[in-house]
Amino acid sequence: MGITGVLLDIDGTLVDSNDAHAHAWMKALAEAGVRAEFATVRRLIGKGGDKLLPEVSGIDAESEKGKAISKRRGEIFQTEYLPKLKPTPGARELLARMKKAGLELAVASSAKEDELKALLKVCGADEYIEAATSSDDAENSKPDPDIVHAALEELGHPKEKVILLGDTPYDVEASLKAGIRVVALRCGGWGDADLKGAVAIYDDPADLLARFDDSPFGGDK
Repeated sequence: MGITGVLLDIDGTLVDSNDAHAHAWMKALAEAGVRAEFATVRRLIGKGGDKLLPEVSGIDAESEKGKAISKRRGEIFQTEYLPKLKPTPGARELLARMKKAGLELAVASSAKEDELKALLKVCGADEYIEAATSSDDAENSKPDPDIVHAALEELGHPKEKVILLGDTPYDVEASLKAGIRVVALRCGGWGDADLKGAVAIYDDPADLLARFDDSPFGGDK
């Protein structure tokens, strides 16, 4: 059955931002007097911040301190890191190829809505997508499937004709819980063992683009 729609993760998939997110969390935590290992924080990037924060600090994300740290992280990310971010290799070209193939695109991201708008511009996705859902559109963040369900509803395609493109184990888990196939990219920092469950794995958007016709996105068309 041919693929008609694609759900897109953004951070780490189309924008090289995972390290930036980890550094922003580290700075916000340090300002609040909370010690955390960078490696621990980095491995959790891709999860919603409401899940990441208690895992690295034991602080409830809904507590006054938790909300203050999360807010500060957002400020640091948007002012210090976001203006310097670049697309992952081949990101814009891959989106153009998907549109040329007749695929409709929607974003399924754990990013906050205000951050997401800027990230979409970084990779050019704002020119190609039909719809975008952020953490603000879901009760539970990744790896729960709420965001995937919300994006699928916005896209309006049967789930068996949709594939999610992501870069973290949390994308894979959320997609599988939602009954959506997932293609994974290594450019977010995870290896093949971490991305188990994906129907295919590529280095980055450029690698996928080079093999597009034989990929799950082009092979059935």
